[in-house]
Amino acid sequence: MRVLITGASGTLGYFLNNVISKKHEILSLYNSFEGNCLNYNSAKVDLKDFDKLEKIFSEFNPEVVIHTAGISSVNKSRSLTSKDVYKINVAATEKLARLCDHSGAKLIYTSTDLVYAGYRGSMLTEDKKLIPFSLYAETKLVGESKIQQIMTDYIILRTALMYGIGLQKRENHFDLMFESLKNGHKIKLFSDQYRTPLAFIDAARMIDEMLTKEINGEVFNFGGLERLSRLQMGEILCEEAGFDKSLLIKTSLSDLKELPQVEDVSIDTTKLSNSGIQANSFRSLVRTMLNSN
Repeated sequence: MRVLITGASGTLGYFLNNVISKKHEILSLYNSFEGNCLNYNSAKVDLKDFDKLEKIFSEFNPEVVIHTAGISSVNKSRSLTSKDVYKINVAATEKLARLCDHSGAKLIYTSTDLVYAGYRGSMLTEDKKLIPFSLYAETKLVGESKIQQIMTDYIILRTALMYGIGLQKRENHFDLMFESLKNGHKIKLFSDQYRTPLAFIDAARMIDEMLTKEINGEVFNFGGLERLSRLQMGEILCEEAGFDKSLLIKTSLSDLKELPQVEDVSIDTTKLSNSGIQANSFRSLVRTMLNSN
């Protein structure tokens, strides 16, 4: 199968390149940062360059597009104008959807759990109220809508907080926490914001499994099994790695007023597991990463 991966130099893309290339022919797209893309069939492209995207589609003729590229965090979206964020997270997504629809390719799109209202309970199902509290989440949700308006052969993944250890030089809070604790430094962690964290390596495996399943026109919560705060994640890491728990400084989300005050976007992944795709437990994945680090 021919698989086009956008954002392939990002942390999730790093693992997608490794995993999907074992069974399929891939073309990995990157822009300013190369990541591990040069180890694979790859191309440098700015997603706002629609002419180049059309040329890539024409030449590679993908059967599946995994669209992970974009302004991928709340902090990054703050450093750009709303127009720039919209061009990348919405306009480019719309263009890819039209190219996929025209060529008959499936589109797998990574959205975010932050599209949900963060005050309406926990372990939210896909039909719960959507109230994005940031420009990042808002544009990801608009991207979802564009895809659903244009095509039918898609999978939308509302992706939870992602984590990993010992990764390349990309933004990843869990890796920063690991390095701080390993070096005996204190770290502040929220005790009152809840997510269902998903390991990058597990996410890549799960997306790889989707490629061979007859799934289309679906929106899935894409997360781990457990509802955890960052403090609880830190406590489990300390238990598994033998770090000093006294280094963990309990803080509140309300202490950082500049962040969206999203208290609980933990997500229920029953729908995804019913399709035959399921994450592993947080603790078991931390053990695996520690053993391989």
